[in-house]
Amino acid sequence: MIATEPRINERIRIPEVRLVGPAGEQVGIVRIEDALRLAREAELDLVEVAPMARPPVAKLMDYGKFKYENAQKARESRRNQTNTVIKEMKLRPKIDAHDYETKKGHVVRFLKEGDKVKITIMFRGREQSRPELGYNLLQRLATDVEEFGFIESSPKQDGRNMLMVLGPHKNRSALKAERGGDAKSSAADEDLLDEDRAKPVTRQKDAMAGLDPDQI
Repeated sequence: MIATEPRINERIRIPEVRLVGPAGEQVGIVRIEDALRLAREAELDLVEVAPMARPPVAKLMDYGKFKYENAQKARESRRNQTNTVIKEMKLRPKIDAHDYETKKGHVVRFLKEGDKVKITIMFRGREQSRPELGYNLLQRLATDVEEFGFIESSPKQDGRNMLMVLGPHKNRSALKAERGGDAKSSAADEDLLDEDRAKPVTRQKDAMAGLDPDQI
């Protein structure tokens, strides 16, 4: 579907609209002439926000500001999508203890790095008649890593496989922001340490400045 700009002001050519005020208050059904007059008096735009309603809904707003805020939200959404990485971990229903611990460690590392993890349980042969084995394994794994992530998509059967998605408690953007703050704090601490290291030298020079040359 191609996104189109909403009709605003004089481009709204219908007899009446259900008018919504700038703060979201319901004004009621008014003639288009009255709605346009109210928009001019408030130095705002009349924007058609629900053209398929009967009558269509129009709202008083600053359309330029509205477009700018929507563009900002869209950019932020794209940025978050770019920062979201989905890793995949595959397990067998009857995985042995050592392999389980190894793969659990990988899942923990992915979650700590802010990545989502798709867990796939692969069934073979007669294992397909025992879906509870996969379900119980997924639940066990989710419990074991709950400190680092949560079940974003519950276990579901997909052909011969069973899938579950774990999401991190903190995504990559949040972790990056935290690490940036930590780096600034560390730099500030280093500056303070450098100042402290310099103070004894300064005091020594001040003390020596007051001595007779023969005493030095």
